[in-house]
Amino acid sequence: MKSSITHCFAICAYKDSPYLENCIQSLKAQTVKTNILLATSTPSEFIENLAKKYEIPYYVRQGKSDIQDDWNFAYDKAQADYVTIAHQDDQYHPDYARIMLEMCAKYEDVSLFLTDYLPIKGGRIGKRDINSKIRRLLRTPLKSARLANKIWWKKRVLCLGNSICCPSVTYHKEMLGADVFTSVYKYNLDWDTFYKFACQPGRFVYADQPLTYYRVHDGATSKEFIENHLRINDDISMFRKFWPEWMVRLIMVFYKKAYDTYSK
Repeated sequence: MKSSITHCFAICAYKDSPYLENCIQSLKAQTVKTNILLATSTPSEFIENLAKKYEIPYYVRQGKSDIQDDWNFAYDKAQADYVTIAHQDDQYHPDYARIMLEMCAKYEDVSLFLTDYLPIKGGRIGKRDINSKIRRLLRTPLKSARLANKIWWKKRVLCLGNSICCPSVTYHKEMLGADVFTSVYKYNLDWDTFYKFACQPGRFVYADQPLTYYRVHDGATSKEFIENHLRINDDISMFRKFWPEWMVRLIMVFYKKAYDTYSK
């Protein structure tokens, strides 16, 4: 591993989110300063003015908005060894960058760094809801540093659902290369991407601390996909990567109950 690691928070902005400035402020408040950029496929004066206010490089992707294309664009614009795709509605603990850099520096084979998280509901940061409690439990195997680079062990973390909170993830760009998001899914492109990396060499480094704050609100993409049933179809398809059909049907009976946590 290099003696010094470069890092960038690449913020993906979509339309004029009232939470974007809170996200930027949480990144500016990091105890260890790294790089920040702002990328969007829906340019506006609102987004551009925030970039100017906080002196952040601002990039506009041409073409129709698409989550996967937008994420790849922001990721590729980041000129750093490690890249965090920061979601505009979410916030980060002041020590996120510090802890990430310290933990990643310990290993030569890091592919992903990820953290625990707390939900933001009604403008307030957690108590944990059922969803975050279950996902934390499913991530427990990653606390074993000795096994966190084993393919079968990494897949175990994902086999009962997407236990990884997407905005908590930092990608080792130097190892993974460009355009890391290549999924056929619309909702589960993150779960599918983590599955892809789980099947490849590389260590998942996990900080079992709530260093990311994930906002649950009526405008969230998660709720949109649940309402139009795309999430259910994507979830079934993902479970088929791990389990026989009878097991998939059984899992979905219980898994659908987790959707309720997005509406409370």
